[in-house]
Amino acid sequence: MANIEAVPPIQETPTEDTPPPSARVPEPVQQQPFEGLAREQVSEMLRLPHFGRRGALVAVGLVAVLWAASGFYRVQPDEQGIVLRFGKWVATEPSGVHYHWPYPVETILLPKTTQINQMVLGSRDGRRERSQMLTGDENIVEVDCVVFWRIRDAGQFLFNVADAEGTLRVTAESALREVIGQNPIQAALSDKRQQIAQQTEVVLQRLLDKYQAGIVITQVQLLRIDPPAAVIDAFNDVQRARADQERARNEAEAYRNDILPRARGEAERIVQEAQAYGEQAVDLAKGEAQSFLAVEAAYERHKDVTLRRLYLEGVDEVLKHSGRVIVDLSAHGSSIVPYLPLTEAEKRAATLPAPPVADQASTGGAK
Repeated sequence: MANIEAVPPIQETPTEDTPPPSARVPEPVQQQPFEGLAREQVSEMLRLPHFGRRGALVAVGLVAVLWAASGFYRVQPDEQGIVLRFGKWVATEPSGVHYHWPYPVETILLPKTTQINQMVLGSRDGRRERSQMLTGDENIVEVDCVVFWRIRDAGQFLFNVADAEGTLRVTAESALREVIGQNPIQAALSDKRQQIAQQTEVVLQRLLDKYQAGIVITQVQLLRIDPPAAVIDAFNDVQRARADQERARNEAEAYRNDILPRARGEAERIVQEAQAYGEQAVDLAKGEAQSFLAVEAAYERHKDVTLRRLYLEGVDEVLKHSGRVIVDLSAHGSSIVPYLPLTEAEKRAATLPAPPVADQASTGGAK
């Protein structure tokens, strides 16, 4: 604080109405008020003109208005506004224009919440020993992966955990070890890598939500799953053998898929042909039976006519293929001796074709 000094009285020039200095009554020395002295010293320091009390009030009011106006702020669409009151988190504001008590009462943090960040786990971040994990069948594999994440709740991200990124790294390694430990090495090395990545993402998000870390996992991508370098040659041999086995199985499946439809088609064709033949044979037998029954019915109605017709048909069939010798029996009582030219008849019979066996049988039956 500056020392207050007495201001000496102003020397006046004596006039006719002014008594000489020796005749005046000395007035008490008045000290200048502290406010005016301070204003005077500030004005001298800043080389500003002397405004007086009203000017000082205007200046103070202007400063107060500017201080109050500094509380307006804008939150961008990719940000969240974190309001701190004397260093304590009191509110989270969305995008838009907002107001807070100016500094030093409240301060604002504007972290990016739509920016996608990534974190590499495994040997690629320089920590090879952290990349070795135990599978479900007690084999060791080295795993490298990358975790893509963003801030979901900026307040939780900044204040609920001491080291958000460190917590994310440890939690991601824990989730990955848990999922790898639930799968055999063959699944991890071949056809279940995408499934392992998805399971890791689910487990990691569940743990982060439990910690209220304010982080959302967008993707977990497995970069590498390999056996340790000391045994990688043996694993490669096993992989080649499994590949040969898979190829042979695929070829067998292809052959089966080719031969079975053809065999089924051939069997179906044979069954259909047999069914058609059976239906045809049954229909033919039914027709023959109906014909026989019709003949039998006609025979029952006209037995004599039928027998005579069959006899005549048989005789006609026999005589059609045989030689004929006519003997006149009326000359039996005469003196004429019948002469049968059997030699000529035998010659003619030899030149004629023999009748069919069936015809002979039918003829004999008719006789």
